Amino acid sequence: MKYSEYSAVIVGSGAAGLYAALKISEQINLPEGILLITKSVLGESNSRYAQGGIVGVIHQNPEDNIQSHVKDTLKAGAGLTDDETAEFISKASDEVINDLIKTGVNFDRNEKGELTFTLEAAHSIRRILHSGGDATGKGITDALSQAVRKDKNITVIENSMVVELLINAEKECKGAIIYNELTGEHEVVYTSAMILATGGVGQVYKYTTNPDGATGDGIALAYEAGAIIQDMEFIQFHPTALAISPESKNRFLISEAVRGEGAKLINENGEEFMANYSDKRELAPRDVVTRAIYSEMKKESIPNVFLNASIIDHKKLALRFPTISGRCRENGIDISQKPIPVAPAAHYTMGGIRAEVDGKTSIKGLYAIGETASTGLHGANRLASNSLLECVVCAYELADYLSFNNLEIPKRIDEGIKKMIDVYSRSISGKSYDVNKLKSELKEIMWNKVGIVRNEETLLEAKHDIEKLKHNFKRMRKCLNQGEYEYRNMLTVAGLIIEGALERKESRGAHCREDFKQTDEIAFHSNITKTEEKELAYVK
Repeated sequence: MKYSEYSAVIVGSGAAGLYAALKISEQINLPEGILLITKSVLGESNSRYAQGGIVGVIHQNPEDNIQSHVKDTLKAGAGLTDDETAEFISKASDEVINDLIKTGVNFDRNEKGELTFTLEAAHSIRRILHSGGDATGKGITDALSQAVRKDKNITVIENSMVVELLINAEKECKGAIIYNELTGEHEVVYTSAMILATGGVGQVYKYTTNPDGATGDGIALAYEAGAIIQDMEFIQFHPTALAISPESKNRFLISEAVRGEGAKLINENGEEFMANYSDKRELAPRDVVTRAIYSEMKKESIPNVFLNASIIDHKKLALRFPTISGRCRENGIDISQKPIPVAPAAHYTMGGIRAEVDGKTSIKGLYAIGETASTGLHGANRLASNSLLECVVCAYELADYLSFNNLEIPKRIDEGIKKMIDVYSRSISGKSYDVNKLKSELKEIMWNKVGIVRNEETLLEAKHDIEKLKHNFKRMRKCLNQGEYEYRNMLTVAGLIIEGALERKESRGAHCREDFKQTDEIAFHSNITKTEEKELAYVK
């Protein structure tokens, strides 16, 4: 088995991972360099498909201020947002956004060359920067990927994934086992800074806006390593994903920026219905809009509702939303003339690996940034476009933190780590599983029993079902291929979501228990999962 050493190892190539690699390389003298591992190709991630934009409380927008942004974030978070984290990230946005511009990110500007800002749900002011109209994530990741490719300090390994973290007897992370899908080989990498930036968990659900790689790998790895995981019950279902047919599982996102520009949600009869659910109508927080659509679909026994964007000026519509217009056109929908069929889909996880704004987790040497981390910014329900901001601010802070620490490669590997490595040197018997079939079974369970609206009966059924799937899958350590490793991680993450949903006996934000009343206005504890002995124990 191959062995290598790096000063820092980053897992994931979305906005958080790419920006962290660049800032760490810029700030620190790294004799062993940086390794960036991506499961697919560089830049393929949830970040790439972010349409709406990125929050920017910056000096170029004098009408906005930090207090307003923090207030909006706290309100959307339904009583669970950490106000100090929200304020810190809001304050840092000016420096980081302007650094992104210097790095090569081209945000949209008006004819005078001034940055343009848009409005999204639950924001009180236009503060969302966008790129390429509705291709902000692509604009950011393309620019960062290009910069990473040029950086000689950064080594990129594609088509590979981390399958186990190396934890020594002192409970410190000293490296990882990597699996290369193209060669089928495992590799050992040692480092004193293991950074997880692996994105979200959307693929554990039947319908999702996330790409195929969003299988919760980082959260599962950290959990098995003994890190603290929190708030996994809070899964944000985006209210408006393109719903052409029930067979379309990975659903194209219809950004809420379309509603921010004036589009209206309508039922089959062409009637607007959001006024029946919120005085903010289409600009209510995502969880409110999602449950409203869910209610309409259930009431009428229909697979989707519609988003009428034809009321927006047609020239502005084409200019502002070229990606959405193009995808809908491919499916026979001219959005300037016809309403768009939409339905909710799993989109973002507010929970994850408990981490500080500089990425530190409960395990020394292990860091988490981006969607895989839970910093307390999002609370029970993420405010639109805060996620990309969190990615880059936390990546920046992580680089700053590491610059004050001597990143020495661990030279002494204890017996426990040697035993972990030995497992991956041995061959395993048996045929590979039909992981596509197994994943589909898991996704159905999660969508039908741990979805937009939950109750104790369905959650207990889901728990039993997932435990049965785990029992039937005999490879919870070394696997034969990437698909099996992903399924292993999906089983772990699904179990964490279910346990969190069972434990939180209230409805709050994105976690809706129909057997409990909504309690968004009352502050409540985070659901923390301690995993030192692989047992769930929630701290009240």
